[in-house]
Formats: sequence, C-alpha cells, structure tokens
Amino acid sequence: MTSAPQSDSPKVVVIGAGIVGCSLADELTARGLHDVTVLEQGPLPAPGGSTSHAPGLVFQTNPSRTLTAFARYTVEKFSALEADGRSCFTPVGGLELATTPGRWADLHRKAGWAASWGVRGELVTPARCKELWPLVDESMILGGFHTPNDGLAHAVPAALAQLRRAQGRGARFLDRHTVTGIEQQDGRVTAVVTDRGTFPATHVVSAAGFWGPVIGRMAGVEVPLLPLAHQYARTGPLPELAAANGPRIEASKPILRFQDRDLYFREHNDRLGIGSYAHRPLPVDPFAVLPYDEARARDLDMPSSFPFTEEDWAPSWEDARSLMPALRDAAVDDGFNGVFSFTPDGMPVLGESRALRGFWLAEAVWVTHSAGVARAVAESIVDGHASLDLHECDVHRFEEAQRSPAYVHDRGAQQFIEVYDVLHPLQPMEQPRPLRVSPFHARQQELGAYFLEGGGWERPHWYEANAPLVGENSESTKVPARDAWSARYWSPVVAAEARATRERVALYDMTPLRRLEVTGPGAPAFLQHMTTNNVAKKPGAVTYTLLLDEKGGVRSDLTVARLAPERFQVGANSPADQVWLERHAPDDVHIRDITSGTCCIGVWGPLARALVQPLTRDDFSHEAFGYFRAKETYIGHVPVTALRVSYVGELGWELYTTADLGLRLWDTLWAAGQELGVVAAGRSAFNSLRLEKGYRAWGVDMTEEHSPYEAGLGFAVRLDRGDFLGRAALEQLPPVARRLTPLLLDDPAAVVLGKEPVYVGGVPSGYVTSAAYGYTLGRCVAYAWLPPLPAGTDVEVEYFGEKVPATVAEEPLFDPKMTRIRR
Repeated sequence: MTSAPQSDSPKVVVIGAGIVGCSLADELTARGLHDVTVLEQGPLPAPGGSTSHAPGLVFQTNPSRTLTAFARYTVEKFSALEADGRSCFTPVGGLELATTPGRWADLHRKAGWAASWGVRGELVTPARCKELWPLVDESMILGGFHTPNDGLAHAVPAALAQLRRAQGRGARFLDRHTVTGIEQQDGRVTAVVTDRGTFPATHVVSAAGFWGPVIGRMAGVEVPLLPLAHQYARTGPLPELAAANGPRIEASKPILRFQDRDLYFREHNDRLGIGSYAHRPLPVDPFAVLPYDEARARDLDMPSSFPFTEEDWAPSWEDARSLMPALRDAAVDDGFNGVFSFTPDGMPVLGESRALRGFWLAEAVWVTHSAGVARAVAESIVDGHASLDLHECDVHRFEEAQRSPAYVHDRGAQQFIEVYDVLHPLQPMEQPRPLRVSPFHARQQELGAYFLEGGGWERPHWYEANAPLVGENSESTKVPARDAWSARYWSPVVAAEARATRERVALYDMTPLRRLEVTGPGAPAFLQHMTTNNVAKKPGAVTYTLLLDEKGGVRSDLTVARLAPERFQVGANSPADQVWLERHAPDDVHIRDITSGTCCIGVWGPLARALVQPLTRDDFSHEAFGYFRAKETYIGHVPVTALRVSYVGELGWELYTTADLGLRLWDTLWAAGQELGVVAAGRSAFNSLRLEKGYRAWGVDMTEEHSPYEAGLGFAVRLDRGDFLGRAALEQLPPVARRLTPLLLDDPAAVVLGKEPVYVGGVPSGYVTSAAYGYTLGRCVAYAWLPPLPAGTDVEVEYFGEKVPATVAEEPLFDPKMTRIRR
C-alpha cells in the first residue's frame, strides 16, 4: 500500500481526459485546486473515447430540471470558449419534429418543461419547420418545437480549450498513461497506479466514460453503466447544403430530431450526419475494448468507434429519405458504431463512493451535460456540496437489487431503446419484474392490484376488487372524466379508495419505505446533531425531522422513532440517506438498513382504532397512545412496532413487523376489518390524500436546493435546542424569495400531473412539483415553487399548451385543525 500524501493541499487525480475530465480539471483549478493531474490512456487531444466521435448535439430541454441546468451551463461555458481560433459552440438552435399526434402532444409537454426550467422555446407550424429546414417534407409534419439557444458543442476543441486553461493554472495532463490500479489505505484512496508510474492522491475522479466499470473494479467500486454502440452515418455531398454552408460554416440549420423514427440530423458542411437509435441494442464489454494503438492497428479510427453494421442501418436510411426527399438520390459515404454509456435510469452517476472514500465518479455523462456535471463535481470536492440538487444522479441512488450486472445490462439496453420514446411519468419498466415484492403480494394479486414499480418494488396503485365501490354515493363523489394522458396509469377506483379511507378504514402497503436501525451509546447525540428537530425525547416518541447539508438545504426528511434509550428506527428516503449518516457517524453508533427484512401496513381511517384495538391487549386510545408515539406490542399473534403517524390525514398507525410474519399480519387485519368495510388502498389514493394535507415528498417537492423555510417545513426546525448540521447556514439565509405553494385548479374537471410551468400575470414564474386530484376537495391539488403569493392569487398552469386557471390556497387544505388525526 502507498502511504497517504502528507501535504495538507488536496491532490486530485482525474482518470480520463475526454470532455468530462478536461471540464473537471478546468472547474477544479478555477476554484483554487492546482495540484490536479489528469491521466489519459490515449493520445491528446483526441484520445479515442466517446468524446472523440461525439456529434455534439446540445438539446437543453429535459424532463429532469437538473439535466437541463447541466446543459444550460454547457451552452453558456462552451459559447465563451475558443480553441485555435475556433468557437467551441455553434448556436444553430434545435428543432424537434412531430409526425404523429402523440409526438405533437408530447412536444407541447416539452415546451412546458422548457418554460418551467427557463429555456427559450416555441411550438411552430409545419411551414415554419420547412423554413428552418428546407430539406424536410412539410406534408409529413404536424408541427415542431424550436429552441433557438440549442446548438452544436464541438467536443474535442472544447476539451482542448479547457485543458489549456487548466494547464495555465497548474494542472498537468499526461497522455499515454494507462491506469492499472487504485491504491487505498484505511478505506481511503491514496494513489493511482499506471504503467508509467504511481500518482499519490487525496481525491481520485473516474471520468473514464465507458471504461468506468474497468476503473471501478480496480477500486472495488461498482459502476452501474452499460456501454452500447450507436449508429452514426454521413452522406456524400449534398448541393442543398453546399449552398448554405462552406469551409468556414460547418452548420447553419438547427440540429434536428425526427424522434418518431428514432433519428437525429446535423450538418457537416455540405454533408449530412445522421444518428439512429432505431436499431437493436449493441452492448459492448468495457473490459474487451481495445487500447488505442491496437484499435488503430485493426483499422478502427479509435477504440470507441466500431465497424458500421449495414443491416442495422437500412430501415433508418429509408426513414431518413422519407423525411428528406433530397436524400433519395444520395448515398452514405461512411458510418460507424460509436460507443457511449447508459445507466439503468438513463441518468449520470456522480459522487463520492461509499466503498472507498476519496474515490469519485463522474460517469455516464454526455457532451450535452459535461460542463454542468464538471462544475457540480468540482463544487462537491471543493465546497462539500453542489449548487444544484444531484439526487437523481447520486452514485448511491440504486438499491442493491438494482446493481446486479444483469439488471444494469437489461435496464441499460432498455434505456437505449427508449431514448426518443414518449414516456408517461408513471410508466413502469417492463423487465425485470417482479423483482421486489412485499409479503402481502399474493393477497394483493387476489384483490386485482394494479402494480407500478419504484426502487425495484411492486407497488399497488389501486385494486380492481374495489371497482364496485365506484358507484357509491355517485352524486356527491362524481369523478370527472380525464383526458387520455392523465387517464393512463389511473382508474376511477382510486377515488373510491380515497373515499373509503376518509369514511371507513383502509390498509396501505408501506413496505417500500426505507427503514434504518440506529443503535449504540452515541445514537441519541448523533441523531440530535444530524437532524433539525428534537429527537432526543424519551423512548416511545416519534419525531418528524430533516437532514440538512452544510448550506442549509434539505437533504432528506425523516421520521425518527425512539424505541429504547439507545435504539431508534428511522424512516428515510433513499440509500443515499444511509450513506450520509454513516459518513458522519462516530464509532459508537451503528446504522443498519432493515427494510428488506421487515414490512409495514398503514392502517388509516376513522375506524382504524375500531379495527386494531380488539386485536391487542395494549390500550390504543388517544389518551394512552397519542399522536407521534411508538409502541412495541402484538397484533393477534404478530409482534409489531406501532407508530401513531398518518400521511393521509386520518386516524391510524403504521404497523411494522418482520417479513416472515407480514402475511399473517395482513390476514389478521383483513379478517378483523371485514365488518368495518375495510379496503386495500393503493399508492394513487395515498398520493391524493397526502396532498390534500400538504404533506411533502422529498425529491419531488423539495431537495437540497431548498431551505426548510422555503419548503414550508420550518416547524421541523428547532433553533432552541443546540447545534445541528446546517444550523449555521440557516441563520445566514436571506429572506425567503420563493415558496412551495399550494394551488387548487379552478375547474373541477381539470388535472395536471407535475413539472408544468405556472404563470403569474402571464409570465412563467415557477413550476409544479406534485399534483393529484383531491377527491375530498373536488379539485386537483398542485404544489408549485413560486414567489411568495397571498392566498387567493390567480395563476395559470400550462397543461399541454392550455392555460388552466388556478388559485393560491391556504394550507392545509383539509382538516386544518388536525381533528381527524388526533382523536
């Protein structure tokens, strides 16, 4: 082992000098870190990875706000860069075509994202599409989405410009250095070993692209990405392009997407470049990719460029010629299958590894997002946190069941297939399913559960067994008809389940909620320091609290139950919560994920006590078992941990037991509840009911970018009980300039789903986070980030291009005095 470097100054070694590695070196040195070494196995400035063949299309608009922000920064940064007199970005704009009604509707949705995230864009007519791209057949087109600030990033020049700038600040770039090992000591990285020497390091960043799994294996770190080959071809010279472009004008027309046929187009002077996602997935083994010189010796342009497969290309070529008649007399001059990376969810993999401290990943990053990713990783290394929320990209976001090589392969290949698909926000993956099921799964199937998927779990969203309840009290609880989009992955049964919860009692499968056991002599003081509320109460207390980062942003929200003096059960959100706690935990604190070995049933509704009390000898009265209290007891033959909490706004308990006893617990509650009219209810009803109460969902309604006060969670912050992580930052926050704001849509039949722009006085001023129809209220409830607005303010939510009137409401919208929960 190599000893850890003795210098106090951080030594950063970046593996990979593609666009991400060069961008990262530039961002690190700009922040004052000058001991930065970038190692590259190929020759510079074009070492042969994905950067060296990237077509460079930058479409900024994305359903992910974070990816959009990454792309915006890439445009901003590359627009100001030059290499050898050449601009690193050509702002030709972007144009996405719709040739089917489904795509045209989706472009309206995409225009909404652009307005939500602050990207310039407009929906245009077929005639305008023809003006922007004269080669297209206007008769095929229903409309387009034009984004004038998009364009072409020139990846190799951009990498070179940033390389030179970083070198000017002290960074060194060493090509022809193949990494052969990662040294470590006491769980921390200490050095990078290459075929030409060893480089001590306090931080190592793998920006190796599709070689990421190779580097990760050296460090003992899983890198969940699948390299895939992607077809790209160039035509011969086209007179129509030669008339507009020339030797110094590579492109003048917008980058073009023909997503209905999985194609994109860009100009190369007088030739047309065409990329296709229409072919079968072509996985590549990163451990078998040839080194640069061997690849060249085998007549490959570079290691990441594989031979063109004509049989895969033929259908795409016909589709391209149908869109552009000028191609009917043209031919493809050359083509290749270029390798790049896909993850199980299509997002990058960023952050410091749990398995090896100081070892960072900046992987599965496309040129589009490269500068933004580099800035975020540099901020994380230098400042300890990024200025953007990164939870969608967090290296620890995947569950253990989602990290198997088979899962990464299957889901990565599917991500390639779905690159240009119109995807509903609730659309579940098809394979591999079922992967994770609760102990109640067989009973749920018997009740006709409609399952969606999250975190690998099968999650019932409603039960067809409740269909007969839809007609009950039909006049007072009439469910408005839905448009085709919002009716997907929804059923009127959801309304019946919500009503049954409000009027009787329902069982909810809460097993997928993450549960951590925190134990040890230091546990009370540790959790008190890590969270914002007072969790050091007597055993039997339950506390809603927050995890903050150093800048006061909401990393997560937790439910902490103190079950014994040194034992806590913590309800958390993601695997990253456990990693965060473990990184701060002293030696006398032990943290264990108990989710898979346990299960949970939420028993909620005005008859919840009537259901549970006869099954236990303990007193479940309000006086003996108050709200936000915990008790270890028995329900029939089953030992349970009962928490008096409710996220649907009704009386009830979360009942936890071990997985082996879960089915017995379900059957016990189900049999006892028959005379009370008990129902099984799904996630859709749960979401409706929690929004009526204004209960937030971390990662959707608030993230690290938001303070507790902005998110309406100031009640969970106790400044009178001593120091905690993030407190100092909270005390320095400026006045609140935005709030998570409840909206009620004015039209009882209107529905929105989330991420839609919100207009105040005709100006886009924020965006919707969560939304669901409130069946108790008879209106759709939407929460949105907006400037502070008084209740009663009129706003508009844009849904598929239509402005839907809404009104700012007071919260909580339902049962403001909490009389239904506290009874």
